[in-house]
Amino acid sequence: MSQPYCCPNCKTNRSRFNVIEQTPIYVKLDPQSGTIVQMYADDELEAYHLPYKGPGIRVQCASCGLIEDEKTFIAFGSRHI
Repeated sequence: MSQPYCCPNCKTNRSRFNVIEQTPIYVKLDPQSGTIVQMYADDELEAYHLPYKGPGIRVQCASCGLIEDEKTFIAFGSRHI
């Protein structure tokens, strides 16, 4: 987060953003009721339960509401200095 951001949608916001930290919670659900049957820690996942590999941070423009990967805001910010 030490690089300039710029919203690729509204193209004017360079200062007001919401940083969203994504922390996965690994669960096993009952297929009929949808209730949580079991919760897993990062190192306890079963063979068919893949770990989350998405971005750890997403960014929301506080002007227009666009939510994207942080890299998108950084890339647009570096092009429009």
